[in-house]
Amino acid sequence: MSRRKLVVAAAVLLILALGLAGLVYKFQNDERTAQAAQSQAALVRSHSPIFGNADAPVHIVEFLDPACGTCADFYPFVKDLMAAHPGKIKVSVRYAPFHRGSDQVVKVLEAARKQGQFKQVLEALFAAQSVWVQNHVAQVDLIWGLLGNLGLDMDRLRADMNSPETLQVVQQDLADANMLGVAMTPEFFVNGKPLPKFGYEDLRKLVDEALASAKTS
Repeated sequence: MSRRKLVVAAAVLLILALGLAGLVYKFQNDERTAQAAQSQAALVRSHSPIFGNADAPVHIVEFLDPACGTCADFYPFVKDLMAAHPGKIKVSVRYAPFHRGSDQVVKVLEAARKQGQFKQVLEALFAAQSVWVQNHVAQVDLIWGLLGNLGLDMDRLRADMNSPETLQVVQQDLADANMLGVAMTPEFFVNGKPLPKFGYEDLRKLVDEALASAKTS
């Protein structure tokens, strides 16, 4: 083969290689974009209970288990963060019932949400966690006496907790938790970013960074 033909063949191969590399890059980039979009959708669903100003620039998403002692410990800390920055932080709650028996308790929470009593029931459950969580197992039969003074329609609550819609909500939250790699509770995301390391100060730092970014944007 002549030198000219060799040069032409090499040029053709180079063009083909560059074209293939471009296609691979586009595929990978499209895949990353699709994964990011899926992750963003998995963070918040329309059924998620929200605390705080809906238009707040800082959005904390918390996957929690009402039977989790650490979730109960973090709850007042998150409330204090919100109080320290009025109107600047909102919190979306996702269900992650990892403790045995807790799937039934989050169904009660979801049923309470339908009566506008999610926060009241969550706080009552956290306050009396030692009563209904025994040996790290949630005992749903022990929570009913804690809810009697909250003004709930108990017949409706029991019906709603056992509805297919409530089961679907819990299953969706668990599927999203799995997709996002949530393996324990509480798990926090701040404006889409997971905690780099678990702890009170790590959460505060991520919130402070998000607040600072909101001021400059």
